[in-house]
Amino acid sequence: MSIKIVIAGPRGRMGSEAIRMVIGEPDFELVSCIDRKEAGISLLAEKGIPVFQHPEEAFYGSDVDVLIDLTVAEASYNHIMMALQKKIRCVVGTTGFTAEQLADIERASRESNTGCIIAPNFAIGAILMMHFSKIAAKYLSDIEIIEKHHDNKVDAPSGTAFKTAEMIKTVRKSKRQGNQEEIEVLKGARGAVDDGIHIHSVRLPGLVAHQEVIFGGEGQLLTIKHDSMNRKSFMEGIKLSVNNVLGLEELVYGLENVLDLDS
Repeated sequence: MSIKIVIAGPRGRMGSEAIRMVIGEPDFELVSCIDRKEAGISLLAEKGIPVFQHPEEAFYGSDVDVLIDLTVAEASYNHIMMALQKKIRCVVGTTGFTAEQLADIERASRESNTGCIIAPNFAIGAILMMHFSKIAAKYLSDIEIIEKHHDNKVDAPSGTAFKTAEMIKTVRKSKRQGNQEEIEVLKGARGAVDDGIHIHSVRLPGLVAHQEVIFGGEGQLLTIKHDSMNRKSFMEGIKLSVNNVLGLEELVYGLENVLDLDS
């Protein structure tokens, strides 16, 4: 039996790639899409797949197993909460949620016994980059993160950078790095600071999604880097998440939690 999927955000670059992936996967069935403009998308028109402006039309009008949401935080939050209420499992690539929104989603997922995976990054290589960074932070505690994305990305730092810092903080003692008397002559020159870790965001046309984590030690540097050259790099992670979310009854934040990284 095929997994019936709704995609929110089909006109975006990630969304259009996800459409091709779902249509090409024999065990998946794309039943509809959600788009605020209800704009025509040639591939959907060819396949006779409806596009709804309002999520309730997509959720209540057909049998749906999984929502793939690739929109923006405000819209995605509403989609997820509505889907969980209908016991539709969610796979979410949207970033920029507030702590309160994540708490709401976690509670709704748990109370409805309905799985939800939110992943700041679906590229398997990026998950390994974050995992290796956590390992390195046990031994090299002076760290800076540089993340680079296309110039249409609205949130900074990226969800991947936030998640990387969060993972590092579980093994690293809080510390202030660099010269204790350092002065920013131009405010923001040293980037954002999360528990002493400096995070720098670059936004330029030509970029897709890139991150390097730089570790400094006496007489040495270690750089762990990942580059997504195109959005196909995220599709394997989305496919993996769709298959795994069916067996979940609560929120999982981060793709590393459905990968067997410790074996």
